[in-house]
Amino acid sequence: MTNRAAQLKTFLTLAGWGQASRHALAGDASNRRYLRLANIDGARAVLMDAPPDTGEDIAPFIAIAEHLTRRGFSAPALLARDVREGFLLLEDLGDDLFARVLEADPSQEGALYTAATDVLIHLHAQKPREGLKTYGPFEMAEAACLSLDWYARFAGQPAAQTDRSSFRDLIQTMLDKAQPSRPVMALRDYHAENLIWLPGRHGYRRVGLLDFQDAMLSHPAYDLVSLLYDARRDVSEETRTICLERYISATGANRDQFLSASSLCSAQRNLRIMGVFARLSIRDGKPSYPDLMPRVWGNLMRDLEHPDLAPLQALIAKHLPAPDAKIIKKIKTTHV
Repeated sequence: MTNRAAQLKTFLTLAGWGQASRHALAGDASNRRYLRLANIDGARAVLMDAPPDTGEDIAPFIAIAEHLTRRGFSAPALLARDVREGFLLLEDLGDDLFARVLEADPSQEGALYTAATDVLIHLHAQKPREGLKTYGPFEMAEAACLSLDWYARFAGQPAAQTDRSSFRDLIQTMLDKAQPSRPVMALRDYHAENLIWLPGRHGYRRVGLLDFQDAMLSHPAYDLVSLLYDARRDVSEETRTICLERYISATGANRDQFLSASSLCSAQRNLRIMGVFARLSIRDGKPSYPDLMPRVWGNLMRDLEHPDLAPLQALIAKHLPAPDAKIIKKIKTTHV
């Protein structure tokens, strides 16, 4: 038995789950792994195994989960924890990820996405958790440059340092102009693979929340465009429009300003994702991510249709090639 396995056994035994069966659940882009536990009394839970020696830290997840549950949101309840060793036992919210529910029954898209929009409406109406770092124009512009650092570079179109600086400065300037009067708590990974449908609950509590440990203070549009311009599934134009208008109506946001900011936040996010997906493949040996690039690129091209983004569109046309089959293959077969 490895040392990690022994630590896990000790944790589960102390938590009263030492005799539980274990089944692996799908992981994510991090070094965490998840196991579903079924105890001898029929109870179920989910184990998060986040080894600290890989850079994982469960303390942020715990802090955000407790903040959300205190305010009535459906984050998983925390059943047991060992912060030092990186073990966390969570309420099992089930298997009905939005993506899975909609694959089986696409007609539910409107109901699920409006409920997820209502989560954001209620979350943004509340005071954010204290101590959150800021994901503002400077941080967002730097993150967008991952598209140059990893995607464009390894696609065969590297940018000079002066070009990178111009690219970053333009995005920061545009984001500075679009800043809201009050930033909100952004969960920052708010999409169909991280939301669980809980139809037995009511209102916005029907949306189970996962993978929110990277929450920061950011623009109110950020999580909404993460939801509506998903890297992993196509969302209908009708649903996008309904959800955007629902949010604007409920919050009293200036419609033109919010739609412009939404396109900009979405473009920034899609630029970051292009870089992150390339990095996950090239550096971390996860070659499935480049297959998602065409959808991300399509979302980016739609973002750039907004007239306020014309300057950014020109720079992207200059520095970023479209992810055709040749480029995708090159990124998937490059390793550093």
